[in-house]
Amino acid sequence: MLNIDKFISFYPRILYNLLKRLIAPIRRAADRSGRERKVGMFFSNVGVAEKYNYLDEKFTVAYKWLAETNIKDLPEGFYPLMGDDVIAGVQEYSTSPKEERRFETHDKYFDIQYMVTGDEMFGVCKRDGLKEIERIPENDVVFYEDPDLFGEVLLREGDLIVVAPEDAHKPRCAAGKPAPVKKVVVKVKI
Repeated sequence: MLNIDKFISFYPRILYNLLKRLIAPIRRAADRSGRERKVGMFFSNVGVAEKYNYLDEKFTVAYKWLAETNIKDLPEGFYPLMGDDVIAGVQEYSTSPKEERRFETHDKYFDIQYMVTGDEMFGVCKRDGLKEIERIPENDVVFYEDPDLFGEVLLREGDLIVVAPEDAHKPRCAAGKPAPVKKVVVKVKI
């Protein structure tokens, strides 16, 4: 497993400390076997990481709720964690082929996307330069055409990814064949 301390030792000291403090609350999250789970990656542009405080109280409330709540037993729906500033949405759905999904961004909220059960491929890329195809302001979502190049992250049970407004993401993509999943999307207001 990747040693986070060695991996990010080349970053400026302030970013290094930020990442260590960000990962600490979620390092303690248990995997499906109940053993302590180590987190090995944090993906962001350094400019975005310095712009936002990923350890702001709104984020730590979300991380703590994800780590301490028995989400598998929660029904679908919305759960306010800190008024309108932090809202958890529990979802159950079947993933789709990535060709059927679209990239999206949000202007007012971060997404913390957490896999409760199942596997999902999650597309990621920078928002800048994408071709907009639909904007739904009342839902704080903008959809885009697929760019020529983008990355993908395999999200498995217990994994999460934090998506800033500067990041486009393509959720709900099948990891292989379409399959049922349960996921929480925590909306954290900027």
